[in-house]
Amino acid sequence: MAKTEKSKAKKPAKKPAPKKEVTKIDSIAPTRGRTFVGKVISDKMPKTVNVEWARQAYLYKYERYYPTKSRVKAHNPEHIKAKVGDMVRIAECRPISKTKKFIVIEKMEAKK
Repeated sequence: MAKTEKSKAKKPAKKPAPKKEVTKIDSIAPTRGRTFVGKVISDKMPKTVNVEWARQAYLYKYERYYPTKSRVKAHNPEHIKAKVGDMVRIAECRPISKTKKFIVIEKMEAKK
């Protein structure tokens, strides 16, 4: 079979996508998804902090919201070193361990 002229035509070259700036956090575990701001309530585990923040949950039966807290374990990079009482911003990332799926990306304010 003979090739048609369409197959001989060259496709236009694709422009390369702009490269994303790689930060220290992205080199540890690239972030994606949700971000939260919370307070460090425990730093007893190595390279891990327990972060807590308040939120409102809806109770369908009474058609009201009630206050509750969310707690997650987050990776604490060595260059951030968050301590108990610090306000931190955490972001979702790939699973680092069985229970750690967040990473501390910045320390908002130190404890006073």
